[in-house]
Amino acid sequence: MIESTVTAYSGLDIMLSNAGVVTGFPQTVLDLDFAEYERVMRVNARGMAVCVKHAARKMVELGTRGVIICIGSVSAEKAVVNLTDYVMSKRAVLGLMRSASLQLGKHGIRVNSVSPGVKGATLTAEHVADAVAFLASDEAALLTGVDLAVDSGTIAMPFL
Repeated sequence: MIESTVTAYSGLDIMLSNAGVVTGFPQTVLDLDFAEYERVMRVNARGMAVCVKHAARKMVELGTRGVIICIGSVSAEKAVVNLTDYVMSKRAVLGLMRSASLQLGKHGIRVNSVSPGVKGATLTAEHVADAVAFLASDEAALLTGVDLAVDSGTIAMPFL
């Protein structure tokens, strides 16, 4: 994927990693199905790490002052009752993003994430796309290691 992008566009300036699957049934700590847990972690955490690693290596190799953006979830900050595996996987995305931002800054590569809330009446795909476009733009040139929540204030709401 990275090589074909570099070939087609003569470089790699921005990489958006958007991996995410959710379990189709409740996953509480007491009922954790580890086969399903492995699947969710493989896609959401490992898949994200693979994309970030290969994009970062190519940007460093090419001397590109690039931008890497990961799609997380507000559930990484505000847990969801029956999605233990998903919450854990999206928390891993935050850890990856923050570690990568520290490690890649010396190469001029910014790494951030966008964490959408629940898509519905107020949140649309366009809201998430606008946040990604902002983080990829020169207006965000001083931002790295930032998780931008696009959630209509969900994270700020008190637990009930």
